[in-house]
Order: sequence, then structure tokens, then C-alpha cells
Amino acid sequence: MSTVTTPADRVAITPSAPPRRRLDWRLRFAALSLIWGFSFLLIKVGTEGYAPFQVTLGRLLFGTAVLAAAMAVRRERLPRGARTWGHLAVAAFLLNALPFSLFAYAELTIPSTLAGICNATSPLWGMALSLVALSEDRPTRVRVAGLGLGFLGVLTVLGAWQGFQGLDATGTALALLASLSYPIGWIYVRRTLAGTGHSHLSMTGAQLLLATAQLAVVTPLFTTLPTRVSVVPLLAIAALGALGTGLAVLLQYGLVAEVGPTTAQMVTYFIPVIATAAGVALLGEALTWSTPVGAVIVLTGAALTQVRPKPRKVSQP
Repeated sequence: MSTVTTPADRVAITPSAPPRRRLDWRLRFAALSLIWGFSFLLIKVGTEGYAPFQVTLGRLLFGTAVLAAAMAVRRERLPRGARTWGHLAVAAFLLNALPFSLFAYAELTIPSTLAGICNATSPLWGMALSLVALSEDRPTRVRVAGLGLGFLGVLTVLGAWQGFQGLDATGTALALLASLSYPIGWIYVRRTLAGTGHSHLSMTGAQLLLATAQLAVVTPLFTTLPTRVSVVPLLAIAALGALGTGLAVLLQYGLVAEVGPTTAQMVTYFIPVIATAAGVALLGEALTWSTPVGAVIVLTGAALTQVRPKPRKVSQP
């Protein structure tokens, strides 16, 4: 669910050799889309039995366990160096602890369908931030037009012409802040952790471990132990962590290694569609015409922001 900027940003860390392929990449692409699309439904179900910080902590625990198992199988070691771990701690906060918690709190008051669409605004935030923070990322007319179109789609989803009636402003703001946190985190990763020489699995495993530690400190300060064990929400949290955070990361990097970032990033545009369908079909969430129409506009704008200008051919003298 951390589809936030182009996967090219994500693999700024030196990748390890791709594992032997077992399934066709299209099947893994579809699986990743489904897993991340259903993540918002799982968050909603998890918050029905547990506090948002508890949902996030459980999610990180199960996700870290999956990556730890993968590291053990591949005989990977955690990265070394205090400087690297310091940067990873910041990345863990911006890419995991903060956005995961914000989405969990947001879904206390907004439907999972809206949370999924808010997540799709991450490429738009990333485009806006890259214009300021990344000197090599120059704007083009098409990308700027996509940025404007995308935020027009956000206003359509929220029903701006109706004065945002029927929406919880706080929950919506939290979901949008969560989507903003992702590109901030990836810009930080690009600036501080690119070219470290460690494998993506090692770096991601360490990052999730640090995010888990951060939530382990924060959660007891703001929550109390539940009086009873809610089985269905607990299973949702386990699936959210093991699949949506652990397995999804392995699928994501495998796709980037095999088919490249341009194709792999297309998963971003399937997530809100699946999240909306799951929320309406399984949770009975209401759906007005502005939600799917606005989502299409958001996704179109997000796609345009990822269009890169073709390199000019240099004529030979």
C-alpha cells in the first residue's frame, strides 16, 4: 500500500539479484493489486476491534515477521553502520509508522473507499514536491497539467460544489496527510540512502523493524489493552501485515527487478478501483457518482504526472 512515488525511487537502494521466477509477472502484478486494494478494507475491519495504533503495530509486527523469514531463507543480513540506521529510522517513520497510523485513524470516520482514493493522490503530491526538492526532476506541460487535473479529481471525489457535505473533514485530512507522507519519505530515501550497497530486502527489513519499534513505544502511551480478543479484526490485522506489508513488498521488488519500474508502477492505478469495489461489495459502503468519476480523474492526472520527456537524439557531426 506504499505506492507513493515511482518505483524507480524505491529501488534507489541497490537491489539484490532477482530470485528465480516461479509465477508469470502478470499473475504477481494482479496479486499485488488485489493485496494492496484490499488493505483499506482490512484496516477498516481491524479498527472495529482495536485502536488505530494497535492495528498499525500488529500490521508492522506481522509484516516484519514475513520479511525476517525471507531474509533467513535468502541468508540476508541487516545493514550495518549507525548513519545508515539513523536514516532508516527517519524513513521508517515517514513511510511506515506515520502513514499507516494516519490511515488507521482516518478510517474511524471515513469509508475505506475514500481512504483508497486518497492513497492514489500520492503520485500527485510526489510530483509537486519533486519540483521543489529534486533539481533533476524538471516539470513539463503535460506533467503540470496532470497535477492540476489530479487535484481537480480530488475536489470531485470530495464533492466540493456541495460544500463537502457528508464527509468527515478530519478523517479525510488524515488520509490525505498519509498519502503526502509517502513521497516525502521517498525523497528522503533518494537523498540519503541511494547507493548504500545493501540489498533492498535487507534495507526494507531493517526499516520495518525500526517502524515496529517506534509503534511499540508509542502504542502503550495512547492505548490500553483490549478487554477482549476480537477474532475477526485480529485476523484482518494479521492479513494486513503478512500480506499487505510483508508479501506485497517482496512482490513489488520482484516486479521492479523483472519488468522495470514503469510497468510495475501501474499497480498504483488499480488500487483505488479494487478498494472501492471491496468497500461497496463487502462492507456495504455508500457510493455516489462523484466517487468513481473523481477517482478516474485522479488516476488520469496521476498517470500524466509520471510521463517523462523523451531524451533528445544528439546528431553526429
